[in-house]
Amino acid sequence: QVQLVESGGGLAQPGGSLRLSCAASGFTFEYYALAWFRQAPGKEREGVACITNNHETYYDDSVKGRFTISRDNTRNTVYLQMNGLKPEDTAVYYCAADRVKYSYGRPTLNAATWSSINYRYEGWGQGTQVTVSS
Repeated sequence: QVQLVESGGGLAQPGGSLRLSCAASGFTFEYYALAWFRQAPGKEREGVACITNNHETYYDDSVKGRFTISRDNTRNTVYLQMNGLKPEDTAVYYCAADRVKYSYGRPTLNAATWSSINYRYEGWGQGTQVTVSS
């Protein structure tokens, strides 16, 4: 059973930094892709970043160059380093995990699908609040 626990959220000033962590358990971490999503009040959930089992990374255009996703398979943890924070980054941030699957020899989770509302992740965390304000 996929279990994910996020931490590291809080209040940051514009231009500041935060590092989110997502501790995973209940599954073989190295076989899974991990992703960060966020949802602001009154808005739909959106994909922020994703890292595959092969350490390939994908980012939403709004965070490219500012956020970095990484994983530590020895600690079963995925991280999201957030630099240059903006007020529009304020949201609840969620961690998601999905075992890498293949269809016709190609991974079903890829650059085109990872953030799609139609892509079903196997498990989700409870979220951590990030607020960017002066």
